[in-house]
Amino acid sequence: MRTRFWRQRTKIIPATLTLIASLLLTGCLGNDAEDWNGKNISGLMPELEFDLINSQGESVSGDDYSGRVRMLFFGFTSCPDVCPTALQKLSQATSGLDPELQDEVLTLFVSVDPKRDTPERLAKYVDFFGDNIIGLTGKEPQLRELAKRYRTTFGYDEPDPDGNYAVSHSSAIYVFDREGNPRLLMRPDLSREEIRHDLVALIQEDS
Repeated sequence: MRTRFWRQRTKIIPATLTLIASLLLTGCLGNDAEDWNGKNISGLMPELEFDLINSQGESVSGDDYSGRVRMLFFGFTSCPDVCPTALQKLSQATSGLDPELQDEVLTLFVSVDPKRDTPERLAKYVDFFGDNIIGLTGKEPQLRELAKRYRTTFGYDEPDPDGNYAVSHSSAIYVFDREGNPRLLMRPDLSREEIRHDLVALIQEDS
């Protein structure tokens, strides 16, 4: 039976907005020497670390993807709006890089809907958006621990009579440098050109 996508707009968890507001109040997000488009979160969050399953069903950790600039995004494949829009923008941002720089960036799409998002389904989903996107998921406790690590959360609505349900989640994009250090928090309203500018700056500073 073909899965029918949920038509209601995705509910966005406000936890990340609360984080941004608190950091602004403490003056921690001021621009430094680099003119970032994203918010500078250097030293304000833990390094990239996880133990999940990729879209091939293999156990992976954050160390398996070290050496590249990585963008971390929480979502789910049945998401009708936020996830496909964000992933398309990230794909356009990276595909617009100079060819020699494109492999220096990786998007990590973490599905917080493990009940529906099997590795096979994840593989088909991320492959649609390009080559440098990795689908990840895990058991719900693992996913909640990872979300908590980056000061956000997610939740599930009650299923409708057909078994479909909406998932609320953050729309933030976390950017880590080659060593896995947290560097930027990207807002979903940034353009692909603005995202690309920040990616180039991170690649060049680590090269």
